[in-house]
Amino acid sequence: MKKVLLTTTAMAFAASMASAGDMSMSGAIKLTYGAFGTGELKAGADDFKSEADLDIAATSASGGITMTGTLELDESGTAAGPVTISTGALTFTYDKNELGALAVTSAAPTAAGSKTSAAVWDGEADSYGDYSVAFSAGGIGVTYTKDQESSDNAVAVTYTAGALSLSMTALDETTGAVDTFADAVAGDPNAGGKAAVAGHDYGKGDVKTTIGATYVTGPYTIALSGDDQAVQNWDASVAMKNGDTTITVAADETEMMSVGIGYTNGALTVSARQEFNNKAGVDDETEVSLSYTDGALTFGAAMDSGQKNHYGDEAELVINAAYVDGDITVAAKGTDQDEMEVSVTFAF
Repeated sequence: MKKVLLTTTAMAFAASMASAGDMSMSGAIKLTYGAFGTGELKAGADDFKSEADLDIAATSASGGITMTGTLELDESGTAAGPVTISTGALTFTYDKNELGALAVTSAAPTAAGSKTSAAVWDGEADSYGDYSVAFSAGGIGVTYTKDQESSDNAVAVTYTAGALSLSMTALDETTGAVDTFADAVAGDPNAGGKAAVAGHDYGKGDVKTTIGATYVTGPYTIALSGDDQAVQNWDASVAMKNGDTTITVAADETEMMSVGIGYTNGALTVSARQEFNNKAGVDDETEVSLSYTDGALTFGAAMDSGQKNHYGDEAELVINAAYVDGDITVAAKGTDQDEMEVSVTFAF
């Protein structure tokens, strides 16, 4: 009897191995010194930080249905990455609070009645979409994204026919994201017993429908978009490409106009943009960026006057450099806010 059970178990194991699909692993070990903020959140004191990440990805495509998933392990614990299920023209994706079609910014800590902690607020929008269903066939694309807790949702429809592309996005962020940590701070019974720690106080986002069109004719690309809000937003631009250079002229509902130029030649990429008559802001923004790659060495610099008083990668001026030696990458970056960060990463 024991031999029969062992044989049956072995056969079941072999069958499961045969249908297990493909599996791959990737990861990185990183050591960083310095401190970098994010958005409007200032960096802390310079210090060492070590990180270790391992991703185990699996894919099954033995039949008409394909399924993929990832197990993510790092120094903070384990988590399940995005899960996708596809068949034909349909794809279902689940990735809790990571789908960016739904994104809102929490209330500033200084706002009246705000429960947001100044220790975590950076002024940037946070994603909270949980799952999406996408369809694509014959030039038509439809994607429905939903947040399970709030029922907020977004529907995006695209159509492409030759040089013409059309789009429509219906966004309903009536409730906004839910942060149970902030709820716990406020003593909300919906906090689920979680401890009262620093959190965000999210409000509702946008409720609007935006339509857009893009048409390409020769070296010109014409783009228009607008929404149905009480105070409507709209954008219009014309781009002309001539060899390695692209010039773009744009305008929006604030009567602001801008002129941008981009140039790419081999390892060098340069772009610049200047706004005029910007009634929505204090200053007419100036943006300049440059990147250069020579073999294993990469250098970049970006300046955006509209990012004044921001930190980290969103700072007004960011300079970075990286050198790759086999599996090792040595990188350094700094900002106009006296922030600095140096890292060494081993990827495998």
